[in-house]
Amino acid sequence: TQKQRFLCGFCFLLQTPPPHTHKHTHTLSETGPHNIIYESLSMFKNGLTHSDVRIGHSLNSQEETFVKTRLPTVQQCLKNLGIACSPDNVPKIALLGSGGGERAMLGLLGSLDGFKETGLLDCVLYLCGVSGSTWCMASLYQDSDWSTKLDSVKEKIIQRLKGPAVSWSEILLKLMTYYNEKELFSLTDVWAALVVTAFVKEIDEGKLSQQQGHNDKDPFPIYTVIDKQCRQRLHERGVFVEVSPYEAGYSLTGAFVDTSMFGSQFEEGRKIKDQPEIDMLYLQGLCGSCLADGEFIIELLLKKIIEFFHYAAQEKVECGKTSKEGTASVDVGFQILVSLVEMHFSVLKEKDLSGHQTTIRTKLKELTGDESWLVKMPNKTDDNFINMKQFTLEVLECLKTLFSWWNDVLDAIMKCVMEWIWGREYNFLYKMKGVRAAILKSETRDYEDAGIALNSPYISVLRQERGVDLIISLDFGYPFETVTYASEICGDLDIPFPEVDVSSEDPKKPKDFYVFEGKGEEPTVIHIPLFNTVNCGDKVEEWSKKYAVFQPPYSAELIDPLLGVAAINITNNKEKLVQEIQKIINRKHRQKDN
Repeated sequence: TQKQRFLCGFCFLLQTPPPHTHKHTHTLSETGPHNIIYESLSMFKNGLTHSDVRIGHSLNSQEETFVKTRLPTVQQCLKNLGIACSPDNVPKIALLGSGGGERAMLGLLGSLDGFKETGLLDCVLYLCGVSGSTWCMASLYQDSDWSTKLDSVKEKIIQRLKGPAVSWSEILLKLMTYYNEKELFSLTDVWAALVVTAFVKEIDEGKLSQQQGHNDKDPFPIYTVIDKQCRQRLHERGVFVEVSPYEAGYSLTGAFVDTSMFGSQFEEGRKIKDQPEIDMLYLQGLCGSCLADGEFIIELLLKKIIEFFHYAAQEKVECGKTSKEGTASVDVGFQILVSLVEMHFSVLKEKDLSGHQTTIRTKLKELTGDESWLVKMPNKTDDNFINMKQFTLEVLECLKTLFSWWNDVLDAIMKCVMEWIWGREYNFLYKMKGVRAAILKSETRDYEDAGIALNSPYISVLRQERGVDLIISLDFGYPFETVTYASEICGDLDIPFPEVDVSSEDPKKPKDFYVFEGKGEEPTVIHIPLFNTVNCGDKVEEWSKKYAVFQPPYSAELIDPLLGVAAINITNNKEKLVQEIQKIINRKHRQKDN
């Protein structure tokens, strides 16, 4: 049905999106069951020697070099804490930041401050994030070797978050850049420019690949997203996608491409056309597009698009590009545009369209004098889905001819709203020789917030090649939902993961430190809920509501207390963390002896 076509994904991503009608090419993704890519990658032909795609489960050479360089730092950090270990027994520790919007961003920043205060920060080999945690990571890694000067870096981030918003003129310029430079323009571009900037208070145009070699004294960063077309097969291996300064690709299937090429056009394993490397603002939009429930996302995006359209129209009027006699018409045109946007969002929210229909009909008749507009409006029944799209395109064409302030970016945004396409990029595995998986048949793929599937980046660090011994899970969402689900997924995928055993009382009254001890090849998982009975007392629910994920950017007075409770979770548990690290070293020693 029409409603079902809208109500899926991202929280409501279209399952079978139609192609764009403007200059950007959007190839339809395949529908129906998806083959699993790893089933076919074994057929990859060694004769394809000039491929720009790396097929294999090994770590890339740059990450291997980083690990060799970082482990002595970890060893020295442990020595400073009174823990002795040989070079062969240095534990590989991964710190995970869950999703959770600005709460996750600040929660991770505060937690890292706690690791710095306890002297544990240099023990961390990998720093991985999804959703809101990646906003913190993006801010940190702007500074080379940020962990050596965390106090000043943290203060710079805090002052930015407490400062003024990004101006509409800068946002318009950024959207124009995305539209003009990229062949594939989607709502992720709009989300990044309009919404992410409202939270992070900056436009970060740096590139992830530019960080290569500039953060050797920091943990290795890994950002996580998912392949939307594979999401329905979550308990199989073709879903999770990781992005580091060196490579981007499918974590469990062993298919990667240089990060600078991620988004470029590929065919048969070779890059055939450059696309601009995605910048850090877009990456934050890609990773952090699932702030909360779908209703909040719809409302927030609707509000921001309407504000942006209003700015675009008014800016042209104020610049004298519209005569005074035309100002009233501009206002009418803006009302039409707002009603058109709200009409499409009403479908997502299952609300009545009649009020928006009436406004559009009467205002267009008022502007054009053409009474035929009064009979062109479709209703929201399934049979009229195509008619509603056609009507929208006709309205856009009319506005384009009536107003000098209308431009291609506004047109593209409206069409993205109409088609509800997010995170569309060229598929670097398109038509790979010797590989038959369905994923290879589509020229493009749609990537989205990994928090939709699993709200913490467990899968990236559970790659066997990384050999992670200890996972420290910082949970900024629901206390045990993610770690429990990770255990279930790992069971289905035959990935070693410890048993997760929590009492019925724990979700209601979470403590500040849990250990799920690994056996054999399983890593140990330390799980730390953000709000708990130690740092919040009996007001856990009150803190959770105060710092709700689904709300506009936090006011300045909310920032410092959140940083504080996150840091306390680490400083209060220094001795327990040290004890668990010692246990890992002892276990590694025993395993080598056996």
